[in-house]
Amino acid sequence: MKTVSLEQELNPWEAQAARFDFAAQKLNLDEGLWKILRYPQREIIVHIPVAMDNGTLEVFTGFRVQHSIARGPAKGGVRYSPDVTLDEVRALASWMTWKCAVVNIPFGGAKGGIIVDPKKLSLSELEKMTRRYTAELIEFLGPEKDVPAPDMNTNEQTMAWMMDTYSMHMRQTVTSVVTGKPLTIGGSRGRLEATGRGVLVVCDEALRKFEMSRESTRLIVQGFGNVGSNAAKLMSDAGYKVIGIAEYDGGLFNRNGINIDKLLEYRDRNKTVVGFPGAEASDPKQLLLEDCEILIPAATENVITSQNAAGIKARIICEGANGPTTAAADEILADKKVFVIPDILANAGGVTASYFEWVQDRQGYFWKESAVNEQLEFILREAFEDVVHFSETHHVNNRIAAYMLAISRVAHTIKLRGIYA
Repeated sequence: MKTVSLEQELNPWEAQAARFDFAAQKLNLDEGLWKILRYPQREIIVHIPVAMDNGTLEVFTGFRVQHSIARGPAKGGVRYSPDVTLDEVRALASWMTWKCAVVNIPFGGAKGGIIVDPKKLSLSELEKMTRRYTAELIEFLGPEKDVPAPDMNTNEQTMAWMMDTYSMHMRQTVTSVVTGKPLTIGGSRGRLEATGRGVLVVCDEALRKFEMSRESTRLIVQGFGNVGSNAAKLMSDAGYKVIGIAEYDGGLFNRNGINIDKLLEYRDRNKTVVGFPGAEASDPKQLLLEDCEILIPAATENVITSQNAAGIKARIICEGANGPTTAAADEILADKKVFVIPDILANAGGVTASYFEWVQDRQGYFWKESAVNEQLEFILREAFEDVVHFSETHHVNNRIAAYMLAISRVAHTIKLRGIYA
């Protein structure tokens, strides 16, 4: 891959495009299909007026990008953040296309976002903004069109508002228009833990490949939100030793292992992991460079870059977050022989469970949690084997193998369907 500036390296759309181009080249992808798959099918920008609690009017900018609907309806989260950009949403939408194709579920990729600091809005203002955003997109959403889900700073309540708004316009209750809903209105058992559980499954597969045991495997988890905390809890319960937790406001380190149950209780009481008595305080950035078997970046993009990749000592990196490793860092990690389980495989447990929720809503029949977990493990184990097989067959790293696998599946579907003109 060509040399790029740090600004280009940290641009998620540029990072996604660089990997796509490299994988497409390895596949000898037809030039026409290359052009179709490289860019999103549809990009929507909406400006959302909201009557604030103090009587003023504010206008927020929102996005919805649908990258592909070749294999089924678009699927992807909605995030609320002051840092949301169209390039970020474009990248996340395309990653969703590849993620769904890697685990072979019948969705394409989409993503949405609103430029807003949700901490500065009341619950009433958040509801108004969410409902107006949904209404502005109403013709583009639907169980057969585009199915949103929670993402950064959105949750079950956000999805309930979106589902209700869509249902009011349709004049009937349509639970399958979103996933990640509360159980009482069509949510699925096991979904909240699904991304963390998927991380456990693919890490188990990596240990099997390298003939390692859980008990001798030390973990460092960066990010202790939904994905990181659930991965840490499930993996700790399974016998892995969690020695480090890195959060935005501070880090924890204990070479003998951190008691995750006690840390969760502490975090719930204090709203932070900082000050937890069962571990030493540590610099979160330095924790990424500590000696361990598995490093799990489970927070935001661009955590592992050309600036710190050479210092990473982990044997395995399992990407619980979307885009935590830049393309330039990939090359450094490959030279160091680090086994990277890429985001479009490692965190695909969430979208797989979303698929299960969508299926259950459409059937009107809901599964036991054990059935959800069993199906999740089966799909992710198969996907892991497929990616590693592609990697070994084509002599590329796991990320490029995952892209190649995904691109080949989507391209094959487009070829079969043909181009409507």
